[in-house]
Amino acid sequence: MATTYKKGDSDIRPWGTWEVLEANDKFCVKKITVKPEAILSLQMHNYRAEHWIIAKGNAMIVLGEDTLYRKQDEAVYIPVKTKHRIKNTSKENELIFIEVQTGDNLDEDDIIRFDDNYGRTK
Repeated sequence: MATTYKKGDSDIRPWGTWEVLEANDKFCVKKITVKPEAILSLQMHNYRAEHWIIAKGNAMIVLGEDTLYRKQDEAVYIPVKTKHRIKNTSKENELIFIEVQTGDNLDEDDIIRFDDNYGRTK
């Protein structure tokens, strides 16, 4: 399965926003903006890996059993089937990161949520 995303797609979420910068059947690149102190769901993907590059701000990242901290110009790789989440550690400033998705399924249906502050777990 390829992606159903196309360049220019965007969405507003409880934690912030995302916008597709580029997408095709091999990869999807998103700009993700996270509100101060907001956190995304603890999730994993069965078919895609992700690369996160911090463009602005400071992040706390859960990657499997590890907790990592990243700042501007730093990155993290999230392998397929690895639980992960990201939190903006700032009380005042947005966190912006670039997410590059690669894999066989780049669609929203490849999100398995384990914990979510906004009631979106299944």
